[in-house]
Amino acid sequence: MFDVLVYLYENYWRPDACPSHDQLARKLTAVGFESDEIQEALTWLDGLAQAAESYTGRQSEHGLRVYSSAEQERLGTESIGFLSFLEAAGVLPPPMREMVIDRAMALGTGPLDLEDLKIIVLMVFWSLGEEPDALILDELLVEADERSIH
Repeated sequence: MFDVLVYLYENYWRPDACPSHDQLARKLTAVGFESDEIQEALTWLDGLAQAAESYTGRQSEHGLRVYSSAEQERLGTESIGFLSFLEAAGVLPPPMREMVIDRAMALGTGPLDLEDLKIIVLMVFWSLGEEPDALILDELLVEADERSIH
């Protein structure tokens, strides 16, 4: 499913630039994605679209987020730490963080890989029509072992 999401992010500037689900499914099939992977991604994107519609951008920035045990299990300490990093950097306001957590929890059980969480963060930005800062975009797209120190 994450490969489909990355493909959409790279090929469609905004969610409203995507064709209808039927057309999109045909295009994704033609590119080589499996039908179950496409269906899973489209269902997940529907949930993302609903979350984006209710996004207000208004939530206290002075509150403390306490993760439930289910969230801790699903996200894992590495992903929770990464979300905290994005918040502390002023890149991920609390309402967007909640969208990320909601979409991560929609994926099922078990610890979520950090690279998958980064894709979710990208898709939340994408769904809201926002472009992350260049340094954050680099953090989200380039794996740590591929970075070169200048």
